[in-house]
Formats: sequence, C-alpha cells, structure tokens
Amino acid sequence: MKTAICSGSFDPITLGHLDIIRRAAACFDQVWVCVSPNAEKRNQMFTPEQKLQLVQAAVADLPNVEAELWPGLLADFAAVHEAGVIVRGVRCVTDFDIEYQMALINRQLCPGLETLLLPASAEYQHFSSSMAREMIRYRQPLERYLPAPVLPLVEAMSERKEGESYGH
Repeated sequence: MKTAICSGSFDPITLGHLDIIRRAAACFDQVWVCVSPNAEKRNQMFTPEQKLQLVQAAVADLPNVEAELWPGLLADFAAVHEAGVIVRGVRCVTDFDIEYQMALINRQLCPGLETLLLPASAEYQHFSSSMAREMIRYRQPLERYLPAPVLPLVEAMSERKEGESYGH
C-alpha cells in the first residue's frame, strides 16, 4: 500500500490545503494529515486540538485520509505510519526553497523518504492561513477561503475565544 503524508500547522485549514490533500488522496492508497503544533509560528489562532478537529471535519468525506496531531519530527511520523512520501503544496519560489531544504533534511533523517511538491492550484495560489486568520478576526465571509464543513466550527471557536479574551 502506498502511503503519503500531508503536513502543516493548519491554523486554520484552508481550501488551498484541502486541494493539496484531495489531490494527494487521488494518487495514494492512504494519506495521513499530520497536524503539527509548530511553536515557532506566532499569532496562532487555534489550539493544536482545535486545528485537528478542523482538519478532521474538512477531510471527513475522503475515505482514505486520516488526520493526527503530532508534536515531533515529520520523519518520525512517516516512520510510524510507514509512509514513503511527504506531499507538500508550493505557491511560489520561496515555498519551493523552504520545502526543498526540508526535503533534504527529512531524507537524511529517514533515507528513502521522498517529498513530492505539488504546485498550488491557480485559484488557491494566494491563500494562506495568515490571510484566513485576518478574515476571521475582521468577521469577513469565509466561504471562499475555508472548507464548508469547518465554517460553523471556526465560528464557534472564534466566539468562544473572543468571549475568553474579554473575560466573559
């Protein structure tokens, strides 16, 4: 069985992320979505558990896709799940440079682990989780940016967070 991994911090998962996951699911028998907490990223809106919940909702209709929270190295996740490929989306040359470096590191850590870089679909090329967080903060319509199944969850999580920040 050919198993691949799609990884990210997914804060939150966007239609661009889901497009890459769907395309990977069409190519592989099993796809694991590795939700990484990524403590280095600032201004995170959602907790790791919330991110996992959002990803699970977004991929619920894909029978060969499962999601898991993983705080460690991606190469270790690949070994645990016997995956031979990491699938990553790239939007621009900067993404390519970063992903290329990570591919080399992951291959050193886990010989034989390949990285497949998929170019972002044109309609999602400008999408980012940072942009989606701004849309959420300013209460903008999210249908063009986030998968439909996550919309009510994001709204509920955002309202809860806002209530907590104002001490309600």
